Amino acid sequence: MPLTRAGRVLKFIDDFCLVPEGTLVGKPIKLDPFQIKFIVDVYDNPHGTSRGILSIARKNGKTATIACLVLAHVIGPERQQNSQIVSGALSRDQASLVFSLCEKMLKMQPKFNGLYKSVHSLKRIIGLKANTEYRALAADGGTQQGLSPILTILDEAGQVQGPTSPFIEALLTAQGAHEDPLTIIISTQAPSDADFLSLQIDDAVRSGDPHTVCHLHAADAECDLMDREQWKKANPALGIFRSEKDLEQQLKRASRIPAIESSARNLLLNQRISLESLWLAPAVWKEASGEPDLDVFRESMTVSMGLDLSMRNDLTAAVISAKDDDDVLHLIPFVFAPETGMKERELRDKAPYTAWAASGHLIPVPGATLDYDWVCMWLAMRLEELGIRLAGVHFDRWRIKELQGAAARQNFAQDAEWFEVGQGYVSMSPRIEHFETYLLQGKLRHGSHPLLNMAASNAIVVRDPANNRKIDKSKSTQRIDPIVAAVMSAGGFMVPVDIVDVTTWIA
Repeated sequence: MPLTRAGRVLKFIDDFCLVPEGTLVGKPIKLDPFQIKFIVDVYDNPHGTSRGILSIARKNGKTATIACLVLAHVIGPERQQNSQIVSGALSRDQASLVFSLCEKMLKMQPKFNGLYKSVHSLKRIIGLKANTEYRALAADGGTQQGLSPILTILDEAGQVQGPTSPFIEALLTAQGAHEDPLTIIISTQAPSDADFLSLQIDDAVRSGDPHTVCHLHAADAECDLMDREQWKKANPALGIFRSEKDLEQQLKRASRIPAIESSARNLLLNQRISLESLWLAPAVWKEASGEPDLDVFRESMTVSMGLDLSMRNDLTAAVISAKDDDDVLHLIPFVFAPETGMKERELRDKAPYTAWAASGHLIPVPGATLDYDWVCMWLAMRLEELGIRLAGVHFDRWRIKELQGAAARQNFAQDAEWFEVGQGYVSMSPRIEHFETYLLQGKLRHGSHPLLNMAASNAIVVRDPANNRKIDKSKSTQRIDPIVAAVMSAGGFMVPVDIVDVTTWIA
């Protein structure tokens, strides 16, 4: 009976591939059941696979799996005449590691003699029978031009911060010349919901795309670090080629030292958790993603707005909030950015601003800088159109004099009271606690607005010696203006607050 496509790949690995290093060096590679299942699901998918994702904790044979698949496409049963195969990693060291394992496996197997040519200095391997070419590329290497790979393997894609990067885009778009290209991602999870790998995994789970294969091996959220059943969920090779003793020692250390717990959960238990001290738990934030009710805003006499202004060529966020009769807080964000230079800021911030502008979630302001008169005019018209009247505006003092001058000229929020909100520990700590109360009690509805999601998934809270808290923009990897504005807006329902006369700010 003829072998399937996956069967041929597995037979090639079983018959010819040798362990390149470690205690079993030189022995035939014996794939673990989780590796076999992934290969079968990818290569024998009746719908055809365009994207395969395997996410596991560290030290579970990710790089060796990549090396085996590379060789199957270069000199093995998956080779295609004149085809290109690439593996991509963010760092040269990681890219070199993949190439090094491939080269070692080739040199160790006498039956591969005469089937390949290795160019070590260029990190390339040529398959001589079909003129195939493998290249190991790094984001910091600048060698991804002129590619047309039929197979792209992304190694440790969880390290990509934000939804994409120029390197990732260059590799993925280069496959457009092929009718059935294949992308395989093998990595530990990313820290944030807004990062590339997280978006890929979430899309695979939500969409049910039959052309995508996604195998996620991760411990349950908030599990006990010393729960051995959870270890196995994230480490399917545990006790085989993943040392249980080493894992136990590292997790014991993390259980004693809270400062390294997040890192241990991410790298050793494959949990999606920031290596920094993220403020909001992703699961809790998602539970509050119900759509806000516009009627609550129209009927309320105490609609509050939070304003967080950034530099004139960056994001500015205005978030309105209102409470319903069940004490549920509803949020609607309005986020502005200059239209000119948006693509450059998109690359800098690793956020899809142009796509969000096209969908209406980001409001492009004409010009290269934020015109506060335009912003105030837009807000005044939009709130009037929705039938919403502001009772209070809560603001950070940064650049507020300019905005309030524009507000006076455009007759925006002139009937509202204006409240200054300091961004230090004393002012922000009670507002953070107030916001958390709504969130943890299930009394928040934010509508899963993508810019608010981005901000929530990246906001980092720091503490002073008195255990007061504030949101630290300097430690966040992406823009967090919308969540800061949301906290200030929700603070409008705290009592008491200090009122600042708007006339004192308009010169």
